[in-house]
Amino acid sequence: MITGKRLFITGGAGFIGTHIISRLIEHNEIVLFDNLRRNALQYFGLADHPHLKSVTGDILDAKALTGAMTGCDLVFHLAAVAGVSSYYKTPLKTMEVNALGTYNVLTAAKEAGAGLFVNFSTSEVYGPEAECVSEEDLTKQGSVTDRRWTYSVSKLAAEHLCFAFSAEEGLPVISFRPFNVYGPGQVGEGAVQIFCRNCLQNKELEITGDGSQVRAWCYIDDMVDAVLLGVENKKALNNTFNIGNPQAACTIKELALQVIELSASGSRITRVPHPGTDVSVRIPDISKAQTLLGFLPAVSLREGIQRSLQWYVQTLRAL
Repeated sequence: MITGKRLFITGGAGFIGTHIISRLIEHNEIVLFDNLRRNALQYFGLADHPHLKSVTGDILDAKALTGAMTGCDLVFHLAAVAGVSSYYKTPLKTMEVNALGTYNVLTAAKEAGAGLFVNFSTSEVYGPEAECVSEEDLTKQGSVTDRRWTYSVSKLAAEHLCFAFSAEEGLPVISFRPFNVYGPGQVGEGAVQIFCRNCLQNKELEITGDGSQVRAWCYIDDMVDAVLLGVENKKALNNTFNIGNPQAACTIKELALQVIELSASGSRITRVPHPGTDVSVRIPDISKAQTLLGFLPAVSLREGIQRSLQWYVQTLRAL
């Protein structure tokens, strides 16, 4: 168990960050560093917790990072520009924040004397076709003229920075590559949360193309379990891990139909063209996480959707 530590979490007000804070806040002091572009923390009643210090800031501000991180033992780095729409609208900002921002966080962690740097990468590093990919497989990117890949390239660069820092500066690192994480509190983009919200209001569900794109959906509790297993295991140091649920793979159309069924919604499915390049399949091989960390996803897609719908029902009523 992680106890009695001072934790620093960039992007801590986001979806995954908020759930990590929820699991660790009772027995640790936490410094949350976030520009609050996406704020899931507001839904969980944690903002006024006595163990939480919230600092509004940007990871491109190296001075602010260094000052806020003083005395921290462990760094979780989740801050990033994410979401397909962002890749097309602000490709330069995406590159700056995800690559240069990560360098700033690493430098601040070194100066703070942190004992561990936990990086959050992305399944996007595997490119447009990622079927049962393992951490040892080659990463793949599209054309440099296609803004779709600014996110994956910047996150891959950030991973290389992490391991370069580890090699030359002695900063222990773990890097996680999440595969389509969903669940209560998801903010921003994400098919499950969009489908849940729309179904509860009987709105149309838009799918791009014919909806045959395959994703393996990972419930947020399973994701956090994997992260904590890694942080508490010395065998995880200086490794990258795929985190996802291969057993919860389905097409986007199948996902939409399942959300409609479980919500008893009158929503209808409509097809829209994709705004750019799409990913046809994304399913992880998680055998490395299973072997080294003992990670095994516990929440089925059906159960995860039901839990998500229940949370969104309560949230929409409160808004």
